[in-house]
Amino acid sequence: MPFLGQDWRSPGQSWVKTADGWKRFLDEKSGSFVSDLSSYCNKEVYDKENLFNSLNYDVAAKKRKKDMLNSKTKTQYFHQEKWIYVHKGSTKERHGYCTLGEAFNRLDFSTAILDSRRFNYVVRLLELIAKSQLTSLSGIAQKNFMNILEKVVLKVLEDQQNIRLIRELLQTLYTSLCTLVQRVGKSVLVGNINMWVYRMETILHWQQQLNNIQITRPAFKGLTFTDLPLCLQLNIMHRLSDGRDLVSLGQVAPDLHVLSEDRLLWKKLCQYHFSERQIRKRLILSDKGQLDWKKMYFKLVRCYPRKEQYGDTLQLCRHCHILSWKGTDHPCTANNPESCSVSLSPQDFINLFKF
Repeated sequence: MPFLGQDWRSPGQSWVKTADGWKRFLDEKSGSFVSDLSSYCNKEVYDKENLFNSLNYDVAAKKRKKDMLNSKTKTQYFHQEKWIYVHKGSTKERHGYCTLGEAFNRLDFSTAILDSRRFNYVVRLLELIAKSQLTSLSGIAQKNFMNILEKVVLKVLEDQQNIRLIRELLQTLYTSLCTLVQRVGKSVLVGNINMWVYRMETILHWQQQLNNIQITRPAFKGLTFTDLPLCLQLNIMHRLSDGRDLVSLGQVAPDLHVLSEDRLLWKKLCQYHFSERQIRKRLILSDKGQLDWKKMYFKLVRCYPRKEQYGDTLQLCRHCHILSWKGTDHPCTANNPESCSVSLSPQDFINLFKF
């Protein structure tokens, strides 16, 4: 650096060997530095603004994506495991994460509805949850509930089977939601109330679709039910466990109507579903002085629950406390795992998670 009094030259500039010249030099250099610093700060502020805008854009995009996922009931939020560990009668702390909602998420009910042996079981479980347990499910479990229900409805619309069963399920769910939606602000449902109103509209749409089903007659022209001998027709009727199915079958043809009115048929149906004590309390006599088993059956149905019958059920291993579908292998340490398994009805499944 030049000293005072020395000649200092730079390209395009000449300075006098005085203190005033040196002062002018410093002022100009400091002004250049301030200008550079200001330019750098402005650039940094510009970069920060761009970064802030970029972050805001990313946050907004993520929020839109999350809202979209939350609004779509088709989004899947459940595991597909073959078994889970539970401990009946334990405390909440011992249960850990394994609540009713988690069990509903983790067991593969979505695939179970495709199995005709498990279909009625899953539908009954959905009905029980819709009736009294919907608010005990987590938000993901409630969404999973609607996902599985949608698959059930689509299957029925495609197969044209079990229509009445699903109508009753949808009506039960709609009635429950009407009650729950009116209790806004009491934390009875997880999620935006408008989302549940939309789901109620979807349920009404499904009900309308089920009501508009036109069952097509199969193209098969071979042997039909009415072509069978009367003894075989009656034998098949004896295997029906729902009196409404008998009534519907009797409306197909006059000959079937006569068979569907058989007193012995309705007597066995009453004895299958209800105890002798229950039957004695609801005795109804016909005009001829005989027991009217058909009227007694429908009166008993209104007073008592019917016996539930399923082709396949969930089972609990009493040895290792593992819950799984019947026939599913699980890591059991018992010498004879099959002897340790207990079949669970849909109500038993729900009771398993009450503590």
